[in-house]
Amino acid sequence: MDMRKLVGSNFARLRREKGLTQEEVEARSGFSQQYLSSLERGRRNPTLITIYELAQALDVSHVELVLPIGETQVSTQTGA
Repeated sequence: MDMRKLVGSNFARLRREKGLTQEEVEARSGFSQQYLSSLERGRRNPTLITIYELAQALDVSHVELVLPIGETQVSTQTGA
């Protein structure tokens, strides 16, 4: 499993679910739109701190950015 692609696809999915543009996340997080675009394409290797800060900008748990999609839905429903 390529963690860069997993984090990128989870970030993109969560951003869209929240109805946010990359520019809006840029304003909330301080990360450039160019960085966010590269992240969504799986071309960035974010640190744990970056994952935490991006999760804060999306108002989600940082865990949601690193779990496979099926596991993300299960863990949020069970409170795990």
